[in-house]
This record gives sequence, C-alpha cells and structure tokens, in this order.
Amino acid sequence: MAWAAEGNYEAMVLACIDPRLQEPVRNYLADRQLKGKYSQFVIAGSAIGVTHPAFKDWHKAFWDNLGTSIQLHKIKKVIAITHRDCGAARIAFGADKVATAAAETETHGMALADFRKQVAERQPALAVETGLMALDGKIEMFA
Repeated sequence: MAWAAEGNYEAMVLACIDPRLQEPVRNYLADRQLKGKYSQFVIAGSAIGVTHPAFKDWHKAFWDNLGTSIQLHKIKKVIAITHRDCGAARIAFGADKVATAAAETETHGMALADFRKQVAERQPALAVETGLMALDGKIEMFA
C-alpha cells in the first residue's frame, strides 16, 4: 500500500525542541483526540522562535512550512505551544522577563499574541490556538 502525504488533517502543531516537552505535548494532543490528525513543526522556542527578532533567520522556514502544510494537508488551524523554563524565551526576552511565574506568563502571553497576529496577517483563514505548557504537561490556553 502506498503512503500518501496529501490528505485532510486537522492542524499543524508548533512546539519547542526541548526534550522535556516531547511526551507532554504528545499526551496533550492525544487527549484532544488529535493522534494522526496533525503535522508538526518543532523549533527552539516554538512561537517565540518563529516570531522574535532574536531568531529572525528561522522565520522563513516556519512560514514556508506552514504554507506547505496548508497546501498538502488542508489544515484548518495551527496550535502553538510554548513552555515554562524555556531557554529560547530567556535568550529572546532576557532572564528578568521569565524570572517568576507571573513574569513568565506575561512574557509568553505577549509572544503568543504576536504569533496569533502574524498568523492572521499571513494566513487569515487559519484558526489559531496558543498555550503555555508547564513541565508536568498542564497547559494554560491564551485567546
């Protein structure tokens, strides 16, 4: 049986490369009944890595990949998951902006808002879900 890359999938998931988050992200998506229904893009910082100027050389790769996923997989939404204790967030925003849980939440909230804005500008037909995941897999969603 031949494998077909094209099809109708539900979403693209944008996540971080941090090894501590691979299993929690996978579990979160399985709990949402998304197993086998998403394409995935993994990059340091997740949404921070594809929007913050500190990582500007990476941006084109994500946006091109997102366009390809829309074309090949007919995705209807993108789910971006950042996480607590993220080294890329520290690089992008500085240690003070992630020094406390409150500061970290605010910083990730602003970064995820920027990501939602950029998706709306580039791919206005896509729905966007964004969340900040704790290392234990608990996730706080941002509108």
